Amino acid sequence: MRGTAALFKRGNPREPVPFQEILPLKLKQRVSGKGDNTSDVCCIYEMSVLFACFKTHDFHQAPCSKEIDAFQKCYLNHLEKTKLKKEREARGILSPGEKKLSSRQINILLDKFPNFK
Repeated sequence: MRGTAALFKRGNPREPVPFQEILPLKLKQRVSGKGDNTSDVCCIYEMSVLFACFKTHDFHQAPCSKEIDAFQKCYLNHLEKTKLKKEREARGILSPGEKKLSSRQINILLDKFPNFK
């Protein structure tokens, strides 16, 4: 207990630390697409329900047909969404309010609003 009191004894400095610009604060004109390796994880809940059903029925598929159908429907829905997203990215369509943009979409935005030196 005494050690933490000694650490908190020293207060905040009265004068703020001045900001030192090491690199210029400006964006580049392009973004590389190397970091777009997103994992294709989907339908985890449906998969866990399916495996729980398999475990209770000793991996027989007949009693778990409802769970299998739910998992397949979820996965097909996910494939459709990814296909539509790739088509939008290829055309360069920016959807408003999207939080995750691809590198191609970011490059389109940087072309529309360039940085001047």
